[in-house]
Amino acid sequence: MTFFRQSCLLLALVLLVSVCKAAPYTPETPTHKVATLYTTWHDTARARDVPVKIYYPADAKSPCPVIIFSHGLGGSREGYGYLGETWAGCGYIAVHIQHQGSDDAVWRNANGDGFAALSRAVTDPQNALNRALDVPFAIDQMLALNKNPKSPLYGLVNADEIGMAGHSFGAWTTLAVTGEKTVAPDNLVDPRIKAAIAMSAPVVGGGAKAVGQFTDIKVPVFHMTGTRDDSPIGDTTAPERRIPYDQSTIPGTCLLILNGADHMTFSGHIMGISQASDTHFQSIILPASIAFWDAHLRNNQEAAAWLYKGPFAKFLGTQGTFETR
Repeated sequence: MTFFRQSCLLLALVLLVSVCKAAPYTPETPTHKVATLYTTWHDTARARDVPVKIYYPADAKSPCPVIIFSHGLGGSREGYGYLGETWAGCGYIAVHIQHQGSDDAVWRNANGDGFAALSRAVTDPQNALNRALDVPFAIDQMLALNKNPKSPLYGLVNADEIGMAGHSFGAWTTLAVTGEKTVAPDNLVDPRIKAAIAMSAPVVGGGAKAVGQFTDIKVPVFHMTGTRDDSPIGDTTAPERRIPYDQSTIPGTCLLILNGADHMTFSGHIMGISQASDTHFQSIILPASIAFWDAHLRNNQEAAAWLYKGPFAKFLGTQGTFETR
């Protein structure tokens, strides 16, 4: 995490304390030393490589909750580092999967026609299915590393505290493995996942085809979007981003709509180019996500009260709207 981004996060949390003095909880600042582990796992059953970048608290003394993260179309394991670094700094293990077939290789190898190549990749049902199947495979590999004395993650993986998160196509992946109805032939739900964060979730086919699409979600999901969150590729409009939340009934499900945030806000970059507004929005996204994970993966009731009972909404103020189930 850059010094500037870390300073902004610390400033945001200071502001949280000032507006929520009566609250017994505020999201923690990153205090753990963060290390990264690069590896590529091979799924023999699918003859498929799954590259990952794992952020973890190097000084952890006990098992940590695990968050599997799925990037958007054209992304990679290198993206969304602000999330991985902060979550690991707060005692979580963040596993950033790279989904081959819908990753950055699609546009990098497109000979100048990256938009068309990305459009083909996102409409290929095999890419969608492989994304969803990458998730339980990654969880299996993490549980194997937990038992491997030669791994730096030996004994550090809490198998009972697993979350899932993703942005855009990664949000589709997130919802597919937690209960969204898909056209895939198999049941893609992984019951080991206890909670999820879906950033800019797509509504396949648009709002007119969304009837019942999200009614079977099995876990609490924190939906995040923005007032300018129209799809650069696809047919989901900004107002339609709330449909997954509207159709969900699981207690703890919530919806954050950031004023002025667009589709790329949550990735923090456009092909590596930062936007001036990124750090501002991250100063909201990060503490909100930490509180959500603390509430649902660590069963921290004070975190739940902070997120759902008013203090977070007070901190958010006019910067967005927040709704809960």
